[in-house]
Amino acid sequence: MNEAVIGESRRLEMVSLPGIVTPTEAFAALAAGASGLKLFPASQVGIANMQAMMAVLPAGTELYAVGGIGIDNFAAWRGAGVHGAGLGTALYTPGLTAAEVGERARALVTAWQQAL
Repeated sequence: MNEAVIGESRRLEMVSLPGIVTPTEAFAALAAGASGLKLFPASQVGIANMQAMMAVLPAGTELYAVGGIGIDNFAAWRGAGVHGAGLGTALYTPGLTAAEVGERARALVTAWQQAL
């Protein structure tokens, strides 16, 4: 979470989703103008802690889970209230072909859509 980056992205009329892990960082990011928040690493924070954080954030705050999120746990995270997920190794790891990444992407989209 970097207030200068948030400020510049907003000045350029871009969406700003800074990474946060604590409520203090979340409130500072929102005060700096963040469009929403990226909880990272979500798998280490856990769903119960994420829900506790969401309970004190302003209503309507969008929170995206990043880090350890994928097909196996989309339903749990989505059911717990996250607005979206950021994907890294669930989508791409070195050595995969474009076709394999495409297959993963389609599987991830299907899983996300079925998670509710």
